[in-house]
Amino acid sequence: MLRELKSCVIAYSGGVDSTFLIKVAYDVLGSNALAVTATSSTYPRRELEDAKRFAQQIGIPHVIIHSEELDIEEFSMNPADRCYYCKKELFRKIQKIAKKHHLAAVLDGSNADDMFDYRPGGKARKELSVISPLKEVGLGKQEIRELSAEMNLSSSEKPAFACLASRFPYGIEITKARLRQVEQAETFLFSLGIHQCRVRYHNDIARIEVAKPDFQNILTHADEIVKRFKKLGFMYITLDIEGYRTGSMNEVLQK
Repeated sequence: MLRELKSCVIAYSGGVDSTFLIKVAYDVLGSNALAVTATSSTYPRRELEDAKRFAQQIGIPHVIIHSEELDIEEFSMNPADRCYYCKKELFRKIQKIAKKHHLAAVLDGSNADDMFDYRPGGKARKELSVISPLKEVGLGKQEIRELSAEMNLSSSEKPAFACLASRFPYGIEITKARLRQVEQAETFLFSLGIHQCRVRYHNDIARIEVAKPDFQNILTHADEIVKRFKKLGFMYITLDIEGYRTGSMNEVLQK
């Protein structure tokens, strides 16, 4: 697929999927492949640093742009289709970069597993003719991790990541202050050795999702977590005993 495209720009977040995609694209197309990472309030600093490091390791040309979703009212008010507005803004900016550099197509790292979750950003991809090679050839997350490991990509064991907006129930306004609150809470949990976590924002309540093997770690550090989270502005701190799962905020839509 990549050879037939001859050149491309890849929307690159630094996650497992897009890192694998930029590696293959650069191996196949060389300097005719360009990675573009968009920074914003919903994108943690730690993720940007990972993206820069991975791109440097791979050797692909890498451009960083700013795309602030909170400037889009339809996004910041947090409707169920907020991702559509975010992706449309992002892909439009990346298309301009593709045109500037005379590159043929815009790609993203959506994979085959994404078909089984609610993904309103897919509408924006379709409208703007963005191509998802991993999805089109049927590669799911586990296969991408295995292939990444075979290629010695350090991203192969990276925890799954979704933008910070996914921590908020639909209908609760997303603000820079709330995003910082969530980001700092999650950063603190990572500092305790938690590998995969989400801090879901429910106004005064922080609902912590971690993998079940990490429950004991949370309980061991409960006093420290409570102290830190209350300092950040949360009143009540809870542990979700169902454990970490992707797309938990979409459960209300399924119901």
